[in-house]
Amino acid sequence: MSDLIDRFAPDFTLPTANGGRFSLSDWRGQPIVIAFWSATCAWSRRADVMLVYRQLKWAPRNVRIVAIASHPDEHAKMILLEAETRGLKFPVALDPNQSVARLYRAEIAPTFFVVDALGFVRYAGAADDATPEQPRPARLYLDDAVSAVLDSQYVPVTETSAVGCRFPTVAHA
Repeated sequence: MSDLIDRFAPDFTLPTANGGRFSLSDWRGQPIVIAFWSATCAWSRRADVMLVYRQLKWAPRNVRIVAIASHPDEHAKMILLEAETRGLKFPVALDPNQSVARLYRAEIAPTFFVVDALGFVRYAGAADDATPEQPRPARLYLDDAVSAVLDSQYVPVTETSAVGCRFPTVAHA
């Protein structure tokens, strides 16, 4: 799935839904969870419930979270309203032309990447092993990856297949 595992996370700068700007390089030196996100995807809503609680757990250990909205049909006001409704306290960066999604090869919302404090991608994929057929997860891949990064351990599972909503493809030059 990802040839980014154990490689330096590609930097990017994007506008945010609240009118600011986000650059990944501003957070270098801290563990980062990158979540490719959608305002209209039920799987993203499900993941956001988990992320809101994880942020409370991870923030004291300096883990940062950024969502990247890469659905071309979702506009900034819709994204901001949905992020506020979901209680998100982390930035939601706007990627309507999917330049960052292409850079990370993210085609499905939600897809997660865990970047360690040195800037290396250590995990890519789903939050857990839930599927439409088996909605109750048995494995929490994202939690395992963040815990391993925080404890300076190897991530036990470095890649999984994301489950969610496929982004419509944007034609690019």
